[in-house]
Amino acid sequence: MWFAASVIVAALGRGCLAASAADWRSRSIYQVFTDRFARTDGSTSYPCNPATNIYCGGTWKGIESKLDYIKNMGFTAIWISPVTAQVDEAYHGYYQTDLYSVNSQFGSVDDLKSLASALHSRNMYLMVDVVPNHMGWPGCHDTVDYSHFKLFNKASDYHSFCSIENMQNQTELEKCWLGNCNITMPDLNTESQEVVSKMNTWIKSLVSNYSIDGLRIDSVKNVNKDFFPGWCGSAGVFCMGEVSEGEATYTYPYQKYMDSVLDYPMYYALDRVFQQKTNMSDLVVALAACRKNAQQGCKDATLLGTFLENHDKARFPSATQDMSLVLNAIAFTLMSDGIPIVYQGQEQHFAGGDDPGCREALWSSGYNQQAPLYKQIAYLNQIRNHISANHASYATYWTTVQAYDADVIQLRKDVIRTVLTNQGEKGGAYTLTTQDMGFTKGETVLNVLTCDKYTASDKGEVDVKMSGGKPSVLVPESALKGSGICSYQ
Repeated sequence: MWFAASVIVAALGRGCLAASAADWRSRSIYQVFTDRFARTDGSTSYPCNPATNIYCGGTWKGIESKLDYIKNMGFTAIWISPVTAQVDEAYHGYYQTDLYSVNSQFGSVDDLKSLASALHSRNMYLMVDVVPNHMGWPGCHDTVDYSHFKLFNKASDYHSFCSIENMQNQTELEKCWLGNCNITMPDLNTESQEVVSKMNTWIKSLVSNYSIDGLRIDSVKNVNKDFFPGWCGSAGVFCMGEVSEGEATYTYPYQKYMDSVLDYPMYYALDRVFQQKTNMSDLVVALAACRKNAQQGCKDATLLGTFLENHDKARFPSATQDMSLVLNAIAFTLMSDGIPIVYQGQEQHFAGGDDPGCREALWSSGYNQQAPLYKQIAYLNQIRNHISANHASYATYWTTVQAYDADVIQLRKDVIRTVLTNQGEKGGAYTLTTQDMGFTKGETVLNVLTCDKYTASDKGEVDVKMSGGKPSVLVPESALKGSGICSYQ
């Protein structure tokens, strides 16, 4: 499997510098929470209790030593935690103090450059988390010593203090401060031309110095929208923003200001449907919301960041241990629209609760490449990488709903058709006749997850064997040549 996937990955490469949205569209991202992924000493037993909220020792050298663990899963990019210098014990990277210095807990300048080089030698991209909204101060707002900050070192570089009292008030979101008296986050005045100029210079140098291919932008909804086009333009690489809001008409319009946003509206729908809280109509509505109209829908669904877990939310298995539900949710993440993102630990079926519980040390798993979800994700990535490399229309094809009922949905994304269910492991064995899938009469179609073969009817449909609530990924035999999938060489 690794050899076939690596050949496909090589076919995706378009260079490592100035990676554009088009370059990223066919990529898949593995999210690395730097402090909890791998230690320089290679330990798999070093204790790490997420509840303590302190550094556990993950480093850039540790990541570099485990890149093949990620590559062997078929991923073609990684997203790492913010790299800037931090207040003490800001192991996550969101309380920065000096934009031009790196976090020494994670390693040196040379370590970060080495990681970028190691990724590019594997034809993988580097995405770095960045925080344009705020700095970090270990105390109350009225104790902030602005001279402590190395770039924005005067009060006029920040909005005057106010606390966010109403999360529905956009002015408050953009101009007031996050945090409390444990950690205050002085809010950068990104309406100031002096601040904007310095931010543009910094992001350009960060991307250049560390050969960064893409940015994940933190706290987007807390920054004025018109800041982003110029800032991302200065970066010169793909920008994906975090707009942590489930309302589609609020989140998707941010794509007018940057290449992509994390698809939080779809995340919440996936969680509800595959936790059996709602039926499949929820997914249908979520997909339709992206297509609503030019003002309130997605600019480009194929560039959204599609995810099921991240470092801020309780893990999916924390609410259910039903493996069939997990498999269906992961299949949607990798086979539907957008750039799929898998958060470290999903492949090991980690089940931590809300932040900080979801920030477990991956080394506790021993980096088991035989884990069932590791192998499933690797296989789905192999399928996606092969189709992306051999079917030019796949990456830009928007997923369509072909049919659905309460607990089954049939989707099409170009040559790949997916049948998903939230019946769970108790789902019985039965035959499902597809609807409006549009296969060619008489062609052989495979469920690539089982390698079962079907023959398309006169109406272009197949009769799919469903069992145990597992997903089906249907691909015409003709599209599998040379893939290594189901023994097609």
